[in-house]
Amino acid sequence: MRRFQPADLSNRLRQPGPAPLLLDVREPWEYDICHIEGSRLVPMGQLPAVVDDLEKDVEIVVICHHGIRSRYACQYLASLGFADLINLEGGVEAWATQIDPAMPRY
Repeated sequence: MRRFQPADLSNRLRQPGPAPLLLDVREPWEYDICHIEGSRLVPMGQLPAVVDDLEKDVEIVVICHHGIRSRYACQYLASLGFADLINLEGGVEAWATQIDPAMPRY
């Protein structure tokens, strides 16, 4: 599992070619307040139910509020054979602080 700071993800999203899957593992009420554009909501508790729908060979950036749940989700996905996993350090809170100050915070 790699780790990205918000600036790393921002730079990665501006690169040509296919964008990584942005997998947001927060709860729906959190996602409704704020999320990174293009992210897919799959609450952490629902990961086991949808893991077969995810491609194991694509780059996946896992996102939560502060980077803790996403780290656990990365560990879980890695145990299932997902290889190209990236944890967003600091989560959407750090994204809002460092990249998108207009993003609502909670």
